[in-house]
Amino acid sequence: MSGKLYWKQKIPFLFLNGFGMVALTLFLRLNGLNADSIILILTVWGIAVAGYQLNAYFTRKAQMNQLLTLAEQLEKRYLLPELMERPLRADDQVYYQILKLAGKSMLEQVSTSKREQDEYQEFIEQWVHEIKTPITAMKLICENHKSDFSKDLLIELEKTNCYTEQALYYARSEHPEKDYLIREIRLFDVVHQAIAENKYLLRQYNVRIDLAETDDTVYSDQKWLCFILNQMIVNAVKYRAGSPTIRFFAEHTGSEVSLCIADNGIGIPASDLPRIFEKGFTGENGRSTSQAATGMGLYLCKRLCDKLDIGIAAASNDKTVFRLSFHINDFIHQVQR
Repeated sequence: MSGKLYWKQKIPFLFLNGFGMVALTLFLRLNGLNADSIILILTVWGIAVAGYQLNAYFTRKAQMNQLLTLAEQLEKRYLLPELMERPLRADDQVYYQILKLAGKSMLEQVSTSKREQDEYQEFIEQWVHEIKTPITAMKLICENHKSDFSKDLLIELEKTNCYTEQALYYARSEHPEKDYLIREIRLFDVVHQAIAENKYLLRQYNVRIDLAETDDTVYSDQKWLCFILNQMIVNAVKYRAGSPTIRFFAEHTGSEVSLCIADNGIGIPASDLPRIFEKGFTGENGRSTSQAATGMGLYLCKRLCDKLDIGIAAASNDKTVFRLSFHINDFIHQVQR
């Protein structure tokens, strides 16, 4: 609470008391009271007014500071009226009732929005599962009737499947704990799975895959990790140059093991690197290439990595390298040995 503003608002009250003291002094002098008695009366009056105002100021300041501290500690500040003590002052009670009404209205709005969000998420998830059935059926038809047309169609179906996966994982990324299964997985088993899911896209553009395979294992969710790798493979193909190559290798740094994905594509401009994980950011390459960029792929990767406690970083010089870092649980590995 601002002390300067508080005392500024008390100027009319203090001025009125000062005027009253002057008027009382004149009245008492006209009635023949001596100066010592008048000074005593004015001193008592002044002490009483000053004491009352100082006590009111410090009491009020303590109450307001306590209220501000409570508000700062709350994550959902619209719940503040529910935790406030009912004030004693009549004017404060009016503000208290207004806050209660505002809080109630906000809770209703939050509940409505949450319900609508849950319904929309449920619809998206159901739609994705439904659309996967005809996509899978079309893939089988194309694979059973090989032709140049069916090969082109399979590539487009892979892209369609990628975009539907993006929609599904975006819908689930807010609460991944409801869907993921953490267990020990071999890193390069997930790499092989991601490559297999993009085989037609890789074949179309003659992308060379270089695997420096290791037996490193980590604790994570295989399905979500495969989705992250899919996004990086698609990006590597989209921004390819010359004879495209994607290299997968592992590195150990202290208590972490990192899966690195490197490509020899057109790279990422240094000015874009700090923003590549932002939602909707397409960057210089995304705007200049003929293929549409949504700016959602890497954003989803970062969001899912944060939820799964996977470190993600990118570097781009002669080649672009994405690094997925996993913590090594020494205790579990010791027990397993």
